[in-house]
Amino acid sequence: MKPFFTRNIDNRGRLVRGIGALALLGGAAACTSVSHWLAIVLAASGLFVAFEALRGWCALRACGIRTRL
Repeated sequence: MKPFFTRNIDNRGRLVRGIGALALLGGAAACTSVSHWLAIVLAASGLFVAFEALRGWCALRACGIRTRL
């Protein structure tokens, strides 16, 4: 059995996740005046997606779900 955080996406997948992380973090910054809870959820999601992009690891793929990228 492979270690859990083994790389399982290529550079294209990492780029897509990096752009998604920036979008989530930007959305969190934009909605802080509307709802602090929404901003916290978006920021936490953005940080997790940024971790996936930096690590080269996808949580869905680690669980056995096939993704396109």
